[in-house]
Amino acid sequence: MKKILLLTLAFSITASAQIQIPKTLKLPQLSSKIASLGGVDIAAGLKEALDKGISKQVTKLTAEDGFYRNEAVKILMPAELQKVDATLRRIGLSSLADEGIKVLNRAAEDAVKESTPIFVSAVKNMSFTDAKTILLGNESAATSYLQSSTTTALYSKFNPVIKESFSKVGADVVWSNIIAKYNSIPLVKKVNPDLTDYTTNQALAGVFKMIAVEEKSIRTDISARTSPLLKSVFALQDKK
Repeated sequence: MKKILLLTLAFSITASAQIQIPKTLKLPQLSSKIASLGGVDIAAGLKEALDKGISKQVTKLTAEDGFYRNEAVKILMPAELQKVDATLRRIGLSSLADEGIKVLNRAAEDAVKESTPIFVSAVKNMSFTDAKTILLGNESAATSYLQSSTTTALYSKFNPVIKESFSKVGADVVWSNIIAKYNSIPLVKKVNPDLTDYTTNQALAGVFKMIAVEEKSIRTDISARTSPLLKSVFALQDKK
């Protein structure tokens, strides 16, 4: 009797397993289909968010005073020249120090105009995997993706533009005057900074900072999601 019961139980388990196998095989196919459809929307939504950040925030930086009047990204004298700034102001040359800062920002404003094509290319190349990682990442994950994808190309583009802009906006003359004035002061340690490299890096930092502002807004403020696509995609993020 026990043998019959055991055989019956074994047959029932086997039969049940055989019935479940086809259903189990279909689940990955169904999940894959859903993931594929969702992935298209997610990638499109992230691309739209980045495009919005670029068009809304980066464009502001290209205007006159886009850097200079924006305290969040305004380029100041590099740390090693803070003593130059302080000394110039102490000896009555505040206007020269101010002009030196202004021309650095003017050069950055010029350079950022060259950034849009590079950003557009990076956004277009975003993969499904990138999109999933970004959506579930922190409040600046999309900006970080853009930063890692474009910094090298942007530096190569910005650097010669800033160098040329220094001449166009008179930065080379202003800074030659600043350095000459400072170096002529008795007992000071002579300075000869690489302002092109410094301004290039500061311009890049400012660009990504402003994109991050827009990304955070879209992630945390529902009213900033100005299209159905942004609303649907970032609603998924809200539930993570």
